[in-house]
Amino acid sequence: MTDAVQDQSTEIPRGMPRAMLRGWLRRCPSCGSGPMLNGYLKVRDSCPVCNEELHHHRADDGPPYLTLLVVGHIIGPAMLWYFTAFEPDPYTFMAIFMVASAALSLYFLPRLKGVIVGVQWAARMGGFGRRASERDLRT
Repeated sequence: MTDAVQDQSTEIPRGMPRAMLRGWLRRCPSCGSGPMLNGYLKVRDSCPVCNEELHHHRADDGPPYLTLLVVGHIIGPAMLWYFTAFEPDPYTFMAIFMVASAALSLYFLPRLKGVIVGVQWAARMGGFGRRASERDLRT
């Protein structure tokens, strides 16, 4: 058995549901107390509390895609119900649901980005799986 395979089998497992919940709360997936985001969507390079490196994340297009999926599944049925129940003026209808779509998107986007970073951390994807000694050798 190679050293890399042996090292992976002896590592402490990271809880996926807990990391996802911490990501949803926009907290560090490792300690759960440090803020993950610096601003609205920028992920910090490392946690200010536990010093866990977070710059390895590769969220890319995942958060906007998931946001569109979730908001679409909320707004679509709501639009159908509202239109059949109240038969509103088209401009009123558009104004209500454009504002609702924007508000829901702004709410979900940073939270879903946190969830994706939490999943990557828990699954040790990218550089999240490297040990401190491996990181020290690289620098």
